[in-house]
Amino acid sequence: MTALHLRGVVLPGDAERDIWVVNGRVRTQPVPGAETVFDGGYIVPGLVDAHCHVGIGPQGPVDLDTAAAQAETDRDAGTLLIRDCGAPIDTRPLQERLDLPRIIRAGRHLTRPRRYIPHLGIDVGEPEQLPAAVAEQVEYGDGWVKLVGDWIDRDEGDLAPLWPQDVLKEAIDVAHAAGARVTAHVFGEDALPGLIEAGIDCIEHGTGLTTDVIAEMARRGTALVPTLINIENFPGIASGAGKYPKYAQHMLDLHARAGSMVAEAVAAGVPVYAGTDAGGGIAHGRLVDEIVALHKAGMTAEQAIASGSWAARSWLGWSGLDEGTAADLLAFDEDPRLDLEVLRSPKRIMLRGRVVG
Repeated sequence: MTALHLRGVVLPGDAERDIWVVNGRVRTQPVPGAETVFDGGYIVPGLVDAHCHVGIGPQGPVDLDTAAAQAETDRDAGTLLIRDCGAPIDTRPLQERLDLPRIIRAGRHLTRPRRYIPHLGIDVGEPEQLPAAVAEQVEYGDGWVKLVGDWIDRDEGDLAPLWPQDVLKEAIDVAHAAGARVTAHVFGEDALPGLIEAGIDCIEHGTGLTTDVIAEMARRGTALVPTLINIENFPGIASGAGKYPKYAQHMLDLHARAGSMVAEAVAAGVPVYAGTDAGGGIAHGRLVDEIVALHKAGMTAEQAIASGSWAARSWLGWSGLDEGTAADLLAFDEDPRLDLEVLRSPKRIMLRGRVVG
C-alpha cells in the first residue's frame, strides 16, 4: 500500500504537524516516497456519533443493504466511528466492510412488553429476567448493553420507569462483571436516580435530569449523550398524544429545558458526547447539527468538537492521531474551532488509512 502524508494543525492542539499513514496507521516519522494528500490546514480525528441506529428506518427495522446505505451517509458526513445504540437487525456484516465507519454495537434494546416502539427491542417478560437478558446482549454486542429506562405507561398516562432498583443493580453488575458497559434511554425524571445509583455508565437523552442527579453523575463519571436534535421532536410527539394530556405536557416541559439541562451538566463536569439518534425520526449524516446544538447549549466550540471527535473516541476506547493509532481523520482548509460550519465541508476524509472523500 502506498504511504500517504498530511501536514496541518492536528486537533486538539495548535501546532502544525506532519503525519504519515502506512497500512492504516499513523506514523510520526518521515516515510520516504509518501504521497502528500493534504498540505496546510487543520486535521481532526474522525467524528463520532455516540448514539446512532444503523438498521432502523422511519418504519422500523430495515434490510442490511439499507443499513449499509445509512452508514455510508454517516461516513460521507465525516462520522467514522458509530456507537450503534440498539439495532433490531444483525449489523455484524457491516463491520467487515472497510469502506464503512467503524461500528460499536450495543445489541438490541431491552424493554418490557408494550413499553417501547414495536419491533425494535427485546421484550423482557418479567423484571427479574433482566439480568439474564443483559448477559445475552453482552455476548451479542460489542461491550455495550442498551436498556429502555422509561417510556409512557398508558395506565398512568405519563412517562414511568420500567425496572425496579434491585433488578437494575443486578443487571448492571452482570454487564460490568463481563467487561461491558450499560446505557439507558431516559426521558423523564423518575427513572434517573435509580439508574445512576445502580451504576449505569451512560444516560441517553436525559431530559429529566435535575441538579442533584447531575451532581451525582459528575461525581461518578456517568456520561450523558443528550441527542439535542432528537429532542426537537418532542413538541410533535406531544401534539400527537391527545389521549394522554399529562404525558403531552410533560414532553413539552422536558423540551423547554433541554438546553439549560445540558449547560448545567457541562458546567458540573459531566462527560457529554455528541449523538444524533439517527434512525427512525432523525436522518443519518446529521452529526454536525448535534455538535452545533451542543455549542449553542453552552459548550465552547472546541468542547463541542471534542464531544464528537477526540473525547468521544477516547471514551469508546479509540484514540486521536498519535504514533501507531488508527488513521481515521478529517482534514479542513479552515479552523473548525472558529466556525463549526467548517465541519460540513472536509477537504479530505480518511478511513482506515484510505482516502474515501
